[in-house]
Amino acid sequence: MMNGTLSRKLLGSMCGISSRRLSFAQSAVNAVQKQKELIKSRELEKDELRPLYMDFQATTPMDPRVLDAMLPYQVNYYGNPHSRTHAYGWESETAMEKARKQVADLIGADPRETVFTSGATESQQYCVARFYKAKKTHIITTQTEHKCVLDSCRILEAEGFEVTYLPVKNNGLIDLKQLQETIRPDTSLVSIMTVNNEIGVKQPIKEIGHLCRSKNVFFHTDAAQAVGKIPINVNDWKVDLMSISGHKISGPKGVGALYVRRRPRVRIEPLQNGGGQERGLRSGTVPTPLVVGLGAACEIAQQELEYDHKCVTVLANRLVQKIVSEIPDVVKNGDPDQRYPGKIRLSNCLFFLKWESLLMALKDVALSSGSACTSASLEPSYVLRAIGADEDLAHSSIRFGIGRFTTEEDVDYTVEKCIQQVKRLREMSPLWEMVQEGIDLKSIKWTQH
Repeated sequence: MMNGTLSRKLLGSMCGISSRRLSFAQSAVNAVQKQKELIKSRELEKDELRPLYMDFQATTPMDPRVLDAMLPYQVNYYGNPHSRTHAYGWESETAMEKARKQVADLIGADPRETVFTSGATESQQYCVARFYKAKKTHIITTQTEHKCVLDSCRILEAEGFEVTYLPVKNNGLIDLKQLQETIRPDTSLVSIMTVNNEIGVKQPIKEIGHLCRSKNVFFHTDAAQAVGKIPINVNDWKVDLMSISGHKISGPKGVGALYVRRRPRVRIEPLQNGGGQERGLRSGTVPTPLVVGLGAACEIAQQELEYDHKCVTVLANRLVQKIVSEIPDVVKNGDPDQRYPGKIRLSNCLFFLKWESLLMALKDVALSSGSACTSASLEPSYVLRAIGADEDLAHSSIRFGIGRFTTEEDVDYTVEKCIQQVKRLREMSPLWEMVQEGIDLKSIKWTQH
């Protein structure tokens, strides 16, 4: 047993170490707090300078109600949804299955037909064609599909499949008769998107689905830009596979779903193997917070679909009418009737100005010239080229996106800035001056030095 003097010395030494540790800890806490305050002040400065968001096709801001639904599963209910031996797993599994039903209800499906994925791009990769390759090797898609579908088709071509890329009419819609004539006995799959991400046209999905069913051909549709925005029923449409994205409907990024019909049964090959989750179609732990967010976003979208559609329609008409009334020679790309109103693509409003010139001038409005996936390219939109737009028209095109959180003030401000900058840039353009003088620029033979 140690004597009192030694005990007091040791205790004093330990107290000294503890106080120093406490001092260091407090210093660290203070430093972190100061860093947070600095970051917050910088974020506030950034917020003051952030542009107005008008690019809802690329992504949508998360609905606060979605975040509220997700937070408990980020902090309190953190169990693995595939753990069947304790309450933590049961809680997460219950939340996962509730989300599955919410997604299924939005598209008129059975919850057992919903497979969670990381997003629409992954969902597109689950190709039914590979499973039936021994008997059928022909696939049909369109020239205006999203890049992930077109690239997947090119990979399938390298594997020995034959892919037909159907052209579209000048209004962006397919020719149903041409599709019918293209289907062959060895056609295994038709893949056509519901709503185009660049020009907003809505394909006749129900007619396509019934045609494919009558020909015993599987039908997949990329509905990333349609789910939660227009009424969808996979049974009425005779859709066999449907791709869904969370961040396009004010849900979280990094999550999506694939609808896979059970009757008549559709069989697909899994992309990854492991624990056999998602009925063996998509192994890997399902991220509970993300799928809860996706489910909540789908439920909110279903509740507010009609109201959102009406609001978006009013705002879209307001934007187009104001721009058309102030700027001559505006062309609205895509069919005027068969479309989702919140996706607007206007060409020629720049008239002899490249789209990048206007985007650079409109620094306080976030717009785009096309798909986010191809925004790094300076090439004209392949979608516009597919509908017959010449290179000049394709180069002078801007995409406007309107969504749930867009206001009249947002639209009016965007229109005002757009008109202001177009007029300013036109005054600087010698080509515009020549057009005003009645010179047909296409008749001029330009020389190169």
